[in-house]
Order: sequence, then structure tokens, then C-alpha cells
Amino acid sequence: MKRLLIVHHTPSPNLQAMYEAVRSGASTDEVAGVEVVSRPALTASPVDVLEADGYLLGSPVNLGYLSGALKHFFDQVYYPCLEETVRRPFGAYLHAGNDATGALRALESITTGLKWRVVRPPAVVTGEPGRAELEECWELGAMVAAELGTV
Repeated sequence: MKRLLIVHHTPSPNLQAMYEAVRSGASTDEVAGVEVVSRPALTASPVDVLEADGYLLGSPVNLGYLSGALKHFFDQVYYPCLEETVRRPFGAYLHAGNDATGALRALESITTGLKWRVVRPPAVVTGEPGRAELEECWELGAMVAAELGTV
């Protein structure tokens, strides 16, 4: 069985709704053979990353950048996982007050350095997520899970 790791920083109701939609999509019955594991960004470890076959990353955009919690996660796992996780699939979702440009640039830079393979462009939501945004998050979760499992 493949393992999909969700690493998230979820400090608000908006991010909680996005996280739940992503997790629901990743856990859909339409995809078989995938175990979904979630870890808060401040507790996720290199072992969690090495034991996973793909990743979903969730973060608020704080001051135009990824949250400190997700940055801490990357700081902890970057070198221990650099060679072992090349080409693993990932997806990401971000919640921004207005502009996510800096966070998207940082996410691309870090994941490019890790040589991870993006499954689909990040889901970026500004303001309260509505039905369409939550469906986008669900689809993100399902697509990343489908990269690992069988449909």
C-alpha cells in the first residue's frame, strides 16, 4: 500500500475547511491502495517524509510567505530527504488574505530543490472558501492520491 502524507498548518476555520476537503478527496473510495496520514507541520519529521510516497502540503500565507510552521517543516526535512524523495508527487493548498505570490514562489523554489513532481498547480483561496474552492481542494487531494493508487 502506498502512503500519502498530508503536512498542514491549520490555524483558522478557513484552512480547516480546506484541509478537510483535501483529506476527503485523498481518502475517496474511487482510489484504492493509498493510506492517508496527516501530520501538523510543526511535528512532521524526516521519517514521515521518507515513509511516504507522495505529499499534500497546506499553509496559510503569512506576510506574503509560507507559514513559519511549513517553513520549519521544510527546514527539518530538506537535507535528510533530499536524495531519497526525488520525483515523488505532491500537491499544495494555500489560504491567503489577498496575495499568495511570495508563498507560491517559495513553495516552487523549495520543492524544485527537493526535485518533487507537482501533480497539479496549487489550490489558492483568498477569503472564505466557497463550494467551488472546496471542490478544487477535494480534487487536489483525489488527484494526488490517484498518482499513487489505482483508480
